[in-house]
Amino acid sequence: MLKNAGKHVLILDDVWDKVSLEEVGIPEPSGGNGCKLALTTRSKHVCKYMGCKVIKVKPLSEEEALILFLNKVGPNTVQSPTIMPTLKLVVKECAGLPLTIVVVAGTMKGEYNPRIWKNALKDLKERIGKVEGVEAEVIERLKFSFDHLKDEKVKDCFLYCALYPEDFEIRKVELIECWIDEIFIDEMDTRQEMEDKGLTILKRLEDNCLLENITTEFGLPGIKMHDAVRDMALSITRMNPRYMIQVGLQLEELPEKEQWRPDIEKVSLMYNSISKISIDVLPTKCQLLTTLLLQENPIKNISISFFTNMPCLNVLNFSFTKIKSLPNSISELKNLTTLLLRGCEELSDLPCLSVLQELKKLDPGQTKIEEVPERMDMLLKLRYINLVGSTLKEIPAGLLLKLVHLQHLSFDVDNEETSLKAEEMEPLKKLECFTGRFEDINELNKFISSMQQSNKNLIKYYLRVGSYDVGCGRDKTVTIGGVQYWEGELIMHPIEIQELNILKCDYLRSLVDDNSSFKNAIDLRVCRIWRCEGIECVVSLSSFASSSTHPFQSLEVLELLNLRKLSALIMKDAGIGSATTSISASSATFSHLKKLYVRRCSSMKTLLPHWLLPNLQNLEEIWVQDCDELVEILGGETSEVEEKGSDALIKFHLPELIKLKLFLLPNLKSICSKSGVMVCDSLQLIDVDYGCKKLKRIPPFVPLVGNGQPFAYAPPSLTIRSRKEWWELLEWDDHPNFKNVLRFN
Repeated sequence: MLKNAGKHVLILDDVWDKVSLEEVGIPEPSGGNGCKLALTTRSKHVCKYMGCKVIKVKPLSEEEALILFLNKVGPNTVQSPTIMPTLKLVVKECAGLPLTIVVVAGTMKGEYNPRIWKNALKDLKERIGKVEGVEAEVIERLKFSFDHLKDEKVKDCFLYCALYPEDFEIRKVELIECWIDEIFIDEMDTRQEMEDKGLTILKRLEDNCLLENITTEFGLPGIKMHDAVRDMALSITRMNPRYMIQVGLQLEELPEKEQWRPDIEKVSLMYNSISKISIDVLPTKCQLLTTLLLQENPIKNISISFFTNMPCLNVLNFSFTKIKSLPNSISELKNLTTLLLRGCEELSDLPCLSVLQELKKLDPGQTKIEEVPERMDMLLKLRYINLVGSTLKEIPAGLLLKLVHLQHLSFDVDNEETSLKAEEMEPLKKLECFTGRFEDINELNKFISSMQQSNKNLIKYYLRVGSYDVGCGRDKTVTIGGVQYWEGELIMHPIEIQELNILKCDYLRSLVDDNSSFKNAIDLRVCRIWRCEGIECVVSLSSFASSSTHPFQSLEVLELLNLRKLSALIMKDAGIGSATTSISASSATFSHLKKLYVRRCSSMKTLLPHWLLPNLQNLEEIWVQDCDELVEILGGETSEVEEKGSDALIKFHLPELIKLKLFLLPNLKSICSKSGVMVCDSLQLIDVDYGCKKLKRIPPFVPLVGNGQPFAYAPPSLTIRSRKEWWELLEWDDHPNFKNVLRFN
């Protein structure tokens, strides 16, 4: 139907009421205009009004419904003969609707008492008997699961998800933060304990199939509400006068005064088109309002008296709006605990907040704020401050000494003028999450020493020294950029460091040697070394070959960029491991490495020597680019070939290797030595840029097992990707049959 120009098909999914096509602006489908309209609905009334040709989608059969229910409720329940008769009747009450079956089964999972099952059956029957219509029946069946949550705070956590727009992907971290702000999670000794409680609640809601566990478009853990489940949640909030939810509706101004009921508690107007809050639409009676969510609106102006009638407001969210300032009436909010202003890029200053004595969380990150609010040291209950991304010029001396209850502290790490003194951080014994920049290595060491001795709560940190940065990484990250000559000030590595970034520190010869504390960083997962002119190797073997130290034993990702003098990953003090030098690295060094990226390292001739390969059995990806002197990727040792004879084969074992990418390597002649074969059964892609003009052969492969013809074999999923001109110039003289088993793209 879509092949011919001018024709189109419009599909409307999940239609609950009649739709006037004319009002929406959709041409009436007809044979003349070639347009087609398809819709899905649970209502015969909708079909009749729209004049549809009805194609009924039948509910699941009794057998299919039972199979689905049993699959979701769990095997232990299924095995109980006393429960099964009642269970089948419960399934029947679900009317063959898959979502209802899944949700009710999730609710009853783990229940082994027959009397509870009988009560559940009675409950379902009574609910459905009280209402009429398909929509009402679906909602009542879903409410069965909600009501069985029992814990009122867990119910509040679930209903909070309905404050977001339909089909919205909510990051789990963000949602749990909101629950903490709303005090749905009781205050505990540490923020980590509260986050753990939040994860437990999430797990319960997911197990009950009220929330769907997802990965967001940015690859982060998240949740989503099924449309019908959200409709059920909204039906509950409509019966409860505490809520007003109007999200994602393109509203251009606040709802009319009449909608702001005196007993309203939570208002969500996020993701609309509200640009101003004028005096004529201001609510006049909001004595019980506790939560006001206005994020993601293009709000520019706020009436000066906006907050006058909100004495109980606890949570105020203006994030990602266009406000330039807050009205002074914010001082009326004596009970405000959470003020969120993140992403307000036009916001340049904040009024004095000293009267907000209950404030626990302040987030004006990613704003134009240059100074911390006046008398901020009066806010003694602050637990959370985020100023990352702002243009903060200075941190007033003595400020942190008074905010001793801080658990989360993030200052701008991109402003060279905003560095911290270690002694100012010392009183923060409750700090769990910290982002900040120190003036020099000495201050960094003082902070690390202090935290290791007196603060056992610090579980997330992003510490930075110097003027360069690569952005936030893992939970425990240290970045040192543009720092020179710190001899005598050896870097203390923080406990459990996971990511290390070294940028433009030209005097370093190697990262790990006798004097480096990073040789003991056993939890390090990611290491980046960029633009360090003096780096000759990553690891110096002088003391490690015979010691119990295993540098980089947990490392998974190694990025080497713009290292002009880098000759090898590992070398002896006397020089690089060459064809005539036998070097043995600790078997643990690089033993968990998965990804190796090397770019613009102009002194390297061999990327991975043969003697290092036994350490690289977990390597999955190799990416090499712009290395002018590189001759070979995997190097064999001449002495070994001479000893075995010139016809001997050297096997290069990389069993987990998936991708090999080679770009702009003008002197690259071989992937491995001419006498070598590769044992890489997992290899899926060899990607070769046309800039590798001297590379004339693809090494043959031998299987990890089997006795077949080794040179007619290629890993089952291997594809060679390059330009056709390069492929046509490859030489196959030694193994003419090999080309026939390779797949070129």
